Amino acid sequence: MKRQFCQVDVFADELYLGNPVAVVLDAKGLDTAEMQRFASWTNLSETTFVLPPQAAGADYRVRIFTPSRELPFAGHPTLGTCHAWLSGGGTPQRGDVVVQECDAGLIELRRIGGALAFAGPPLLRSGPVDDETLRRIVSVLGIGRADIVDAQWVDNGPGWVGVLLNSADAVLALRPGPADLDIGVAGPYPAGSPEAFEVRAFTPALGGVGEDPVTGSLNASLAGWLLAAGHAAAPYVASQGAALGRRGRVHITRDPDGTIWVGGGTKTGVTGRADL
Repeated sequence: MKRQFCQVDVFADELYLGNPVAVVLDAKGLDTAEMQRFASWTNLSETTFVLPPQAAGADYRVRIFTPSRELPFAGHPTLGTCHAWLSGGGTPQRGDVVVQECDAGLIELRRIGGALAFAGPPLLRSGPVDDETLRRIVSVLGIGRADIVDAQWVDNGPGWVGVLLNSADAVLALRPGPADLDIGVAGPYPAGSPEAFEVRAFTPALGGVGEDPVTGSLNASLAGWLLAAGHAAAPYVASQGAALGRRGRVHITRDPDGTIWVGGGTKTGVTGRADL
């Protein structure tokens, strides 16, 4: 069966400098094995499948797959899928708010400054990082324990543990080995810089060193931690992907009620039909 298909570049102002996601619209009838096989074939960090909603108030349901497993939530696939759904003629029930259903629950999206943004989901795990995990982190990153300014579990679905280094340059200088857990690293730019942080994301789901170009879920959970701990002030912009030749920009804002919004550019790079 021919199904509408596209690839959307996310978190970049210019096409092909962000993080692409493959989106299969009208995925009704596909089973889990078929979705996983196609996601493995696209070989992108994530591939999503849009389905009719099951939860009251949702505009659509999405299933999110890496080449090797299904995720309950991921950030750049959320923005890219919403972009594809709207571009394909989707109409939100609530006007300017889109409600996405996924395994992590209902995720709200809206436009902020002309870009799509999602509300950061609650953490599944938070709190300090134990000594054994810190030993694993410094081993993977190839740094010393003293190089870590702070660390925290910031898992909102994929499994992230957050690490703060003392500068953006220290983050860009990392030459990690293969990751055996999902590590997100941030370091601040000097005051007055256009971007507040440089971010890198390492995950075993991508194989090898496994660096993701631009990561919405990580930036969402990092923002909650960094803001609460006084390491950051909202609004701010995070840079990600420079180490991979990308130019990702993630815009973080926070509502008075504490809701964190994670936004960025979305542009369609490929359209067509997939035989599924």
